[in-house]
Amino acid sequence: MTHHIKLKHFYADAVLSGQKNFEVRYNDRGYQRGDKVHFQVVDEAGITMSHPLNRETYIITYLIHGYGLEKDWCAFGIKPFKEGEEE
Repeated sequence: MTHHIKLKHFYADAVLSGQKNFEVRYNDRGYQRGDKVHFQVVDEAGITMSHPLNRETYIITYLIHGYGLEKDWCAFGIKPFKEGEEE
């Protein structure tokens, strides 16, 4: 499955550089290890911005829920997805 999710612009450079390799999200999408993620970088008003991250694909490498996270929330690890690469 591929998830298209919004990301505030002040996080985008950190994700693109690999410095931020995780997300904490409300799990209303049924995130699973191996799912792909496309980010849509948005400004404070939620309007899509042009950013190189919009063209990248990431894969969920690890998923956790519970352990201090509120009900229905999860944290997941991400890494850049390369076509033909198996997780």
